[in-house]
Amino acid sequence: MPNLIDMLQLYGVLIVFALVLVEQIGLPIPAFPILIVAGALAAGGEISWPMCLAVSIGACLISDVFWFNAGRFYGKRILRLLCKISLSPDYCVSQTEDRFKRFGPKSLMVAKFIPGFNIIASPMSGALGVSTPRFLAFSMTGSLLWSGTGIAIGAIFHSSVDKVLAMLEDMGGTALMVLLTLLALFVLYKYIERRRFRQGMQIERISMSELVQLIRGGEQPIIVDARSVTAQQLEQAVPGALIYNARAPDSFMALLDKERHIVVYCSCPNDVTAAQVAKLLISKGYHRARPLHGGLDAWNAHHSGASDPQTAHVG
Repeated sequence: MPNLIDMLQLYGVLIVFALVLVEQIGLPIPAFPILIVAGALAAGGEISWPMCLAVSIGACLISDVFWFNAGRFYGKRILRLLCKISLSPDYCVSQTEDRFKRFGPKSLMVAKFIPGFNIIASPMSGALGVSTPRFLAFSMTGSLLWSGTGIAIGAIFHSSVDKVLAMLEDMGGTALMVLLTLLALFVLYKYIERRRFRQGMQIERISMSELVQLIRGGEQPIIVDARSVTAQQLEQAVPGALIYNARAPDSFMALLDKERHIVVYCSCPNDVTAAQVAKLLISKGYHRARPLHGGLDAWNAHHSGASDPQTAHVG
């Protein structure tokens, strides 16, 4: 990697801006290491740390404002899209919804330090109607903390970072191949993790048409809403559905009849939360429990445009 240090000295600020921006937008390219490198170079007077800090905060704000407005205008749809394209397991949205519900927009101050949380926190703020000034205040504080921490770490350990940079420069083109290989391995690991999680959630699902047949046949299936509390605020539940998170699992299951069909739904990609709950119910002896394929979207799509005189009876 010829002239690595010269390149960082000339284009370091631009590189910081570009990598932080693409990471914050959602691409699996870790930007925190470049902040550490920038801090080390700044400690040696080779680049300006205030400029690096400013462009990093600016890149964070550009991404945060973009996703905030996307969440405000598209709500739950943009959250589902983010989880679909994410390399994290599909339960990321559900976990983040619960975390955001607990701490509110203040969580934006630490969101960038938590993998999988950052990309969801900004659109969640928009979807839940957080005011723009309040969002910007917390987003800017979080961006300052995250960017400043990376640069400070680099400055504190600049001698060690300089040695690593010198070694990479001595390696020449081999260093670039090593870095690209490490990035590829990281992406591959996340992909395998996601695939393994999906395989673990394989379970027989019930389609919306099958659920309609059960209802019309007088089976009176029990409908269970397995969504997070925040998701329930964004979209109305199926009429008469039992809320899984309203009480402890054992107390909830005590309300169910093992002889009746139990249909569990959520609003997350690949019905993963519903599948988790259905598998738990089956393990406890509720063998007629199944997740609804397509979740709440399938229910709403079936009932949109025409009212069905027969609805699920729950109880």
